[in-house]
This record gives sequence, structure tokens and C-alpha cells, in this order.
Amino acid sequence: MSLTFPLAEEPEFDPKEKGRLLFAGPVDFLKGVVAMVHMPPADRLEVCFAGRSNVGKSSLINALTGRKNLARASNTPGRTQEINFFTLGEERYLVDLPGYGYAEAPVAVVAKWQALLKQYLAGRQTLRRAFVLIDTRHGVKDVDEEILTLLDKSAVTFQVVMTKADKVNAATREANIAQVQAALKKHPAAYPEIVLTSSEKGEGIETLRAIIAGLE
Repeated sequence: MSLTFPLAEEPEFDPKEKGRLLFAGPVDFLKGVVAMVHMPPADRLEVCFAGRSNVGKSSLINALTGRKNLARASNTPGRTQEINFFTLGEERYLVDLPGYGYAEAPVAVVAKWQALLKQYLAGRQTLRRAFVLIDTRHGVKDVDEEILTLLDKSAVTFQVVMTKADKVNAATREANIAQVQAALKKHPAAYPEIVLTSSEKGEGIETLRAIIAGLE
């Protein structure tokens, strides 16, 4: 069967309210991890966010949680050099993965991050879904294909979240959504639904909250 990867629809009241309540509760930075031995106990469900540098990952996490500076946004690609764990209530971890596709970082540093990323994706039994952020202005790039393929190999279900949807006109948005939909057909681990978001305008934020709250 050919998957079309439609855009996620706005949730019904109950899932939306469940998502609102989850993110209205306590959200705190727990720790930054640079090696698997320092990971917190895998004692609760977790979701992770991955994305190319400057895709808007920090802004999205801040918008989801309603906290301006929970995840530090930066104009310097590759600033997030750790796997950052946040507690979402008492039953969830929200995990911010290092940005990828950064030209400025030394090769050895990049290799170290990639190795940690592979270990994390392969080794966390409590990881329920990875959210891969794709910039609506650009669509899927070669560097994104690398992470999507890694998720396939790790057998981690991932869902694409398109960011900065407010930064393009309607025609470009439609063209790049179609490009992403075509790219995802090659990836067996892809969840068959895309979430379109704008951190600035709040578009798609309630939908993403409801999706995270509904995972079991």
C-alpha cells in the first residue's frame, strides 16, 4: 500500500485537552548527556526531537512547553552538543538531540555526536517516537536522509514535524510538503502523518502536544 503521509488534523477536544494538561504541568531540565553511561534510568516513556541545525528545534520545544528559555535557541549551528533530557510531568521524558548538518563543527566532534546518537537510538527501549524536524522552507535535504535512514535501521518510529510553516508562501509550502511526502515513502520507520508547525504563530502546537500525550 502506498502511504500518502497526510497532514495531521487538529485533534478532538479530549486528546487536545490531554495534551494541554500534560504540557501545562511541570517541565524541567534534568541533565545533558555526552555518554550512554550518564543516561537517566529508562523508567518512563520518552520522545525525542531531532533536526538539522537551525531548523527551529529549540523554538519548537519552547513553544510546546510554553516556556521561553527551556531549550536554548542559538544562531550558531551545532551549539547543542549533548543529549538534553527534560522531565515532562512524572511519566515522560522529552529529549533534545544534538543538531546535525553543521559545517562549522570539527570532524572528530561530529563523529563523536553521531556515535552517541546511534547508541541512543538503538539502546533506549522506552523511546516511543522520534520527531524529525524538517524546515518547510527547504524540505528534506541529503543530511536529513542520513538521520531518517539511521532511524529505519534502529527500528525507531519517527514522525516528521515541518517547522517555520509561516515563513513561506502557500505555493512553496505545498511544493515542499509534496517533496517531503515523496521522500518519506522510502522510509519504513516513518509514521504516516506529518505535523505542520509554526512556533511563532502557534500552528500545529496543540496537535503535537496531543500526539505526545496520546503515546503509550
